[in-house]
Amino acid sequence: MSGGAFTARLLGAVGDLPADQWDALTDGGNPFVSHAFLTAMEESGSVGGRSGWSPLPLVIDGPDGSLAAALPAYLKEHSQGEYVFDHAWADAWHRAGGSYYPKLQIAVPFTPATGPRLLTPHPELMLPLLRAAETLCRDNGLSSAHATFIEPAQVPVFESAGWLLREDIQFHWENRGYATFDDFLDALSSRKRKDLRKEREKAQEGVEIRALSGDEITGAHWDAFWDFYQDTGARKWGRPYLTREAFGLLGETMGDRILMVLAFIDGQAVAGALNFIGDAALYGRYWGAIVDKPFLHFELCYYQAIDVAIRLGLQRVEAGAQGGHKLARGYEPVRTISAHYIVHDGLRAAIADYLEQERAGIARDQIQLGGHSPFRKD
Repeated sequence: MSGGAFTARLLGAVGDLPADQWDALTDGGNPFVSHAFLTAMEESGSVGGRSGWSPLPLVIDGPDGSLAAALPAYLKEHSQGEYVFDHAWADAWHRAGGSYYPKLQIAVPFTPATGPRLLTPHPELMLPLLRAAETLCRDNGLSSAHATFIEPAQVPVFESAGWLLREDIQFHWENRGYATFDDFLDALSSRKRKDLRKEREKAQEGVEIRALSGDEITGAHWDAFWDFYQDTGARKWGRPYLTREAFGLLGETMGDRILMVLAFIDGQAVAGALNFIGDAALYGRYWGAIVDKPFLHFELCYYQAIDVAIRLGLQRVEAGAQGGHKLARGYEPVRTISAHYIVHDGLRAAIADYLEQERAGIARDQIQLGGHSPFRKD
């Protein structure tokens, strides 16, 4: 796309745009930047209201008025639900007399999964998108803009724009051309292979496991999963981020991209894991249980995900944030990248120094973790 005038503007919600226009900005490979997912967050009340996540998508219109590019962006009043922690930056800036909030968050809410953040089929509009975000921050007294879990192909655009890059580590499973789960096991060391087989046997003992997708997932299944999700959320974060309505909307609008793995004991659903299916990856998102059964978490979240990824021919499984225990189950340390635009020069310089030291530590951690890989050393 070239020639003519391009116009940047702000919207109050992704739902202000027709689905076909928004979805035409991507190749459709990542479920989380889809119109269906983002509007489910809006319509369910998971974002907006008093959530501290106010939808503020920034878009660029082409010379003919058609949608040409977009940022999935939110005005944030806190740093919750991002999984890239900047609380220390906020505290330091407040102590210096500044106001860190509100800030601009370029992300998928509550979703630590890599994906595109610059949504456009026109690469030449990616840098203007970032410049528009910078202008938005400067002109409206926002302290900063933060793009999290950026897909690797887009990182150079943020770097060329001068945004500060931050690294972290997640654990992803890589499909090395396996035809079956046993093929994957054969790639592990003998001891680890035996350990995984024992874990699966114990987890499946007395349990029926069902993998459901699309119309196979009923309202009763969602009700059961909601109970699991609430229990996990209450124990880990104090309150769940998503509402019950969000799960219903996701099931209605993108059920064919959802994989729900449920465990039943005597016909009752007692645990479950929720995954989203992309073109190249299976994304593990939520888990919960109302029973305490050894290794059931690993079976539903990690081993079943590997089984499905192999069957579908997917390149990887992204199992979410944290979890060094994933390493022993064949999930390997992978770098994730976020990018940060800081308006104030002094705060930017301090954060840049901090990130330089943090990067060195992350690099050491990745090397150390890689040394504990369960795969055979051929």
